[in-house]
Amino acid sequence: MGTLTVAARLPCWICENAKSTRAYLQRVDKVVPLQRAIQTLQIQELPREVHKKGDHQGNFDARHLLAPALAGNDVGLVSEAGMPAVADPGSSVVRAAHELGIEVLPLTGPVSLLLALAASGLNGQNFAFVGYLPQDGTERIARIRELESLALKTGQTQLFIETPYRNAAMLQALLQTLQHNTRLAISSGLTLERGACLSDSAKNWRQKASPLDNSTPAVFALGR
Repeated sequence: MGTLTVAARLPCWICENAKSTRAYLQRVDKVVPLQRAIQTLQIQELPREVHKKGDHQGNFDARHLLAPALAGNDVGLVSEAGMPAVADPGSSVVRAAHELGIEVLPLTGPVSLLLALAASGLNGQNFAFVGYLPQDGTERIARIRELESLALKTGQTQLFIETPYRNAAMLQALLQTLQHNTRLAISSGLTLERGACLSDSAKNWRQKASPLDNSTPAVFALGR
């Protein structure tokens, strides 16, 4: 509720998509009335290449997007799902704010990575998020073996994500590659009505009948 209260009063936004941000704010308005009409809000979009290639390597200067903040306005950063700058664009904006001496205050609702980790039964004291695995079949298998080796050797849970309609291919690659006793957890749609998290050994996963929803993004976790 605190996040929605702050969102309702913000005059300026930085986002991935202005249309979906306005739709989000309309939903906020039904819970906490907006202090300004949506038509009067200043909404700026991150460039398309930031969505696709990421902005964590310092290849995008976001300082110009923060001109409203330098003029004394509070600015919100929102992503399409999850939390900005964590498995989503936005780190360039946060970095620019620090460089410009602008206060950064993180606010969030559900974060898929932490929800998936908490529901996995795997090590939540030592874990790593490694983003997306390669799409090339040979490279993907090599990466799975590398992550599995690290998880089994150190006990560090390995988290990675996949986009809709590629979940089934990822699961197939995992089950072709993982050792029998390696534990695999898959979460999708968490906080939604059809959300689910399944966690089992690779051996038992191989006996399941297509348990994975291929139409929604998924978080995968490997461990012991």
